[in-house]
Amino acid sequence: MTDSKVYNDYFFDEPIFDLHDGGYVPLEKADVPDQPLNIPAALEPDKVDGNDVYYTITAQEGETQILPGAKTKTWGYNASLLGQTIVLKKGVHYHVHLVNKLSEVTTFHWHGLNVTGPIVDGGPHAPVYPDGSRDIDFTLDQPAQTDWIHPHPCPNTARQVWNGLAAAVVVTDDEEAKLPLPRNYGVDDIPVILQDRTYHDNQLDYKKDYDVDGTLGKYALVNGTINGVFNVTTQKVRLRILDGSDRREWRLHFDDNHEFTQIASDGGILPEPVKFTKLMLTCAERAEVIVDFGDKKPGDVVTLMSDDMPIMKFKIGQYAADDSKLPEHLTTIDAPKVTPGLPVTKTVMSGMDDQVRLDGKLFDMQRIDRKQKIGDTVLWDVVNTNDMDGGMIHPFHMHGCQFLVISRNGKEPYPNEHGWKDTVGVNAGETVRLAVQFTKFGVYMYHCHILEHEDTGMMAQIEAYDPNEKHEYHLLSMDEMNHPKK
Repeated sequence: MTDSKVYNDYFFDEPIFDLHDGGYVPLEKADVPDQPLNIPAALEPDKVDGNDVYYTITAQEGETQILPGAKTKTWGYNASLLGQTIVLKKGVHYHVHLVNKLSEVTTFHWHGLNVTGPIVDGGPHAPVYPDGSRDIDFTLDQPAQTDWIHPHPCPNTARQVWNGLAAAVVVTDDEEAKLPLPRNYGVDDIPVILQDRTYHDNQLDYKKDYDVDGTLGKYALVNGTINGVFNVTTQKVRLRILDGSDRREWRLHFDDNHEFTQIASDGGILPEPVKFTKLMLTCAERAEVIVDFGDKKPGDVVTLMSDDMPIMKFKIGQYAADDSKLPEHLTTIDAPKVTPGLPVTKTVMSGMDDQVRLDGKLFDMQRIDRKQKIGDTVLWDVVNTNDMDGGMIHPFHMHGCQFLVISRNGKEPYPNEHGWKDTVGVNAGETVRLAVQFTKFGVYMYHCHILEHEDTGMMAQIEAYDPNEKHEYHLLSMDEMNHPKK
C-alpha cells in the first residue's frame, strides 16, 4: 500500500452532531479501575454434519460485574451480557435453535444478513415467547463482513438492547481469507462493541433514563467493559467496530493521533483501504480497521477516545515485527446495473422527538408500504427533512439486503462508503442516493436505527417479491405479537 491520503475529518455535519442535542448526555469518566477488555467467546456449534452446522442461541438473564460493588442485572445471548460471537462462513447451511429464557417476548434479528424475511430475518413478525423457541435455517451466500444480532420486538427493541442483548456476527469467506489481514480471533482480531449506559445503584433503569429522541448513558462501555484494557501482542490489530448504542454517535480517534486503516464497512471489504485519524459511526454502522503499532515499544499505552473521553486502552507488549503490506486494491465491487425504466424510490425521514415519521406515517405491522422485485436494482433517495439548525442525523437501515451509496446531495459519498452497506447516516437537509437490490423473498423493515425512533414508529415495510413464485405472509399486529392467541 502506497502513502495515500490520510483523512482527518469526521465528514458528517458538525452542527447536528448528537452533542448539540438539548437532551445530550456527555460521557463521564467512571470511578472504575482499569480492567481487562472483555472479548466475547466464539459460540461453539452444537453439531457439525458436513456442510450443515447447528447452533443454539439463547436470550437469557444474568448478572455482570460492571461497576465495583453489586453486580448489574443484565441480558445476553448465551452470556450474562451482550453475547458470544457467532462465526459464520459463506456457503454453509446453518440450523439455528432460538430460545427465549426472558420473561417477555423477544425476537432475534440478524442485522446485516441477507436471509429471507420476515421469519428468518427476525423482525417483529418472528416473536419467540417466554420459555419458547423457534427453529430457523439458511444457507449463507454473502461475503465476509461484521454483522450483529439484536432483538427487534415492537415497541421494545431499545429497552431490550439497553438491557444487554447484542452480539457480534463474524462472516468469513475464501476471498477475504487470501488477504494479508489479522484474523486470529481474540488475539489480533477483536470485536469492539460500543455502547453507553447509566447505572442507578449499579442497576439499569431504562425508564428513568429514557429519551424519546434516543436514550444516552453517561459511561462508555466497550464489549460491556468500562475502562477496558487490551493487551497488544501483535504489531497489527484488527478492530471490528460496531456502534451498538441506542442513540450515541461515536467520534473515534487515538490520544496520540495514531493513524489507522479502514478495510471494511457494514457489508464487507472495501475496494481500497482508507487511512484515517478520525472515524465517526452512527447507530448500527460497522467499520473494520487495522491499527499498526509498529512505532510503539513494550510498555507504551495508546488510548482510544470518543470526542474528549477515553473509552479503552491498548497496552503494548512484546510483538514480532510484521512488514506485511496491504494491497492498494482489496476487492472488486460488482455494482449491479440499475434496472432501466423504473422510477427512483423516495423515502423521507422527518421530525424529532415523538413527531418522527417515515414518509409521513407511523409504522403499521400489517401494512406493506412498498414492493420491489427480486433482482431489480432500484435507486432510492433517502431524505432527512430536519433543519440543519437544531436537526439531527438519522441513520437509515434496510433489512434483507446490502446497498451501495451512490451520492450525498449529488456529490461523492464519504471515502469509506464505497463498499456494501446496510446502514447509512443521513445529515439534516440531505438526500442520500442508494442502489438497492434484494435477492431473497420476504417482508423486511426499513427504518431509522436510533432505537427509540424505531420503537416510536419511524419504520416501514417492503415486500421483496418474485413474480413467478407466490409467498403468503401472516403479518402480525403489534397486539398479536406481544399477546399470542391461546
